[in-house]
Amino acid sequence: MEEILRAIEEKDCKKVARLLYYKVDELGEEDLKEVLEKAEKLALECKDPELYKLVVYYYLEFLEIDKISEFEKLAEKEDTFEAKYHLADLYFLIGNLEKSLDLYRQLLEEEIEKGNKENIAKIYYNMALIHEELMEYDKALELMEKAEEILKELGREEDVLHIQIYRAYVTFEKGDIPTAKAKLAEILPKVLDKPQLKAQIHLAFEEIFEEQDNYEAALQECLYAMIEAKEGEYFDIAFDALIDVIWQLMIEDEFEIIYNNIDMFANAVPELKDFFEGIKAIALFKDGKVGREEVSEAVLKVKDRRLLDLLEFLGEAEL
Repeated sequence: MEEILRAIEEKDCKKVARLLYYKVDELGEEDLKEVLEKAEKLALECKDPELYKLVVYYYLEFLEIDKISEFEKLAEKEDTFEAKYHLADLYFLIGNLEKSLDLYRQLLEEEIEKGNKENIAKIYYNMALIHEELMEYDKALELMEKAEEILKELGREEDVLHIQIYRAYVTFEKGDIPTAKAKLAEILPKVLDKPQLKAQIHLAFEEIFEEQDNYEAALQECLYAMIEAKEGEYFDIAFDALIDVIWQLMIEDEFEIIYNNIDMFANAVPELKDFFEGIKAIALFKDGKVGREEVSEAVLKVKDRRLLDLLEFLGEAEL
């Protein structure tokens, strides 16, 4: 919380938005309310629609306070691409996909008329996300291809690679796993010096292997993603993917896979060693290899409240 409040005090809207996105679920209700109130004032003062979007979304998602109409009034008053673009994204976040698509289509007409290629690419990409959510994978791929073509014209190499990774992932969702894996493998040599993009590729492979019930491979991909993303924003995403795989293994009683692999993570991410040893103890206990005392001893070493909650969640996993 202190880090977010410092960013608010510094009036660094981009940093506040980034911290909120990755830290919001670590805040208790009272702390969250305080942070959102201060972040809302900052967003309005700086006229930052991206930060305001997140604030409005988290008010609704976590506190059940509806401020959407206030954002709509702001977007109408400002009448800028950024304000309307983030309003469309807010509609997507709250699940109003048709309203989001309608606003994106309106924006697309306006930006095509202006010839603003960068904004056109952003709209195509976000529309693709909606069609993916609707499981309209061919349409999503078509829109991503359009966005990719524009970004190539603009010389945005890293954005092009990101879209290529996403296209491969949607190809997997569509059911064509061999093609998806081949596309990801083709991209991998191009991102050897780009750890965040490498992390995205490993996370895509993780989901593919998990879908195939190949949990050993899925755990390996989680490890690679966490190592690549250690200094970046994708670490939390990779960590959540790992927890998802472990939870799945717990409910399928595949405890041996957990305790035979979890030391990799303890060694690779030593700052979370106690947490991973707690997971190992729980898996060993569920497999009848150790008693409750060993589990309690391991869990008591973990001091972070969020990590303790995760251990409790994993310990209670069942069909």
